[in-house]
Amino acid sequence: MRILIDNGHGRETPGKRSPDGRLREYAYNRLIAGRIVQRLQTLDLDAQLLVPEQEDIPLPERCRRVNELCRRLGKDNVILISIHVNAAGHGDRWMDATGWCAFTTRGDTRADALATSLYEAASYHLPGKHLRTDYTDGDPDIESDFYILRHTACPAVLTENFFMDALPDYRFLLTVEGQQSLVNLHIDGIPRYLASAA
Repeated sequence: MRILIDNGHGRETPGKRSPDGRLREYAYNRLIAGRIVQRLQTLDLDAQLLVPEQEDIPLPERCRRVNELCRRLGKDNVILISIHVNAAGHGDRWMDATGWCAFTTRGDTRADALATSLYEAASYHLPGKHLRTDYTDGDPDIESDFYILRHTACPAVLTENFFMDALPDYRFLLTVEGQQSLVNLHIDGIPRYLASAA
C-alpha cells in the first residue's frame, strides 16, 4: 500500500497563519507531514510526501500526482491523507473555535473507514481535547467536497489539526507534546485502517 501524505499550502500562500504570525500553516504542515512519513517508513510502510516542494503546488497538480500513482499501482493500493491546520477567521484576531477533525467527501466511500480509524486514534492520543464530529450518516467524519478529496481516485482524508487562531489550540500546537500527539494519532490510525482493509 502506498501511503501519500500531503502537506497543504506553500510558503507564498497568503494568510494561513496565526494572528501573531508565529505559526505559519505551510511550515507546520510540512513539519508534521515529514515526521509522519519518517515514522511510517520506520514501520516498513511505503509512505511518501506528495509535495516535497516548499511552494504551493496547485491542487490539480497534486491530484494528478495522486491519480498517476493510482493508475500505476491500482487505486485500491493507494491512500492519501492531507495534513492541515484549521482557522475560524482570517488571521487578524483570535477566535473561539477549537478541536481536531477529519474530512471525507460526501456519501459512503472507502475513505470513511480511513477517517474512522483516525478518529479512533485521535480519541486515544488527544485525551481531553475536543474532537469535531458529524454522526448524521453514522460515522464521525465531516463531509465536504474539498478539491483534493473529490478529484482523487483513492481513499482520501483531510485532517484539520486544531485551530491556529484559537489560543488554547495554538499553544498546544506549539508544544513538543502537541506535535508528537498529532504525529502519533496518524501513525496509529493509518495502520488501524490497513489492518481492517487487509
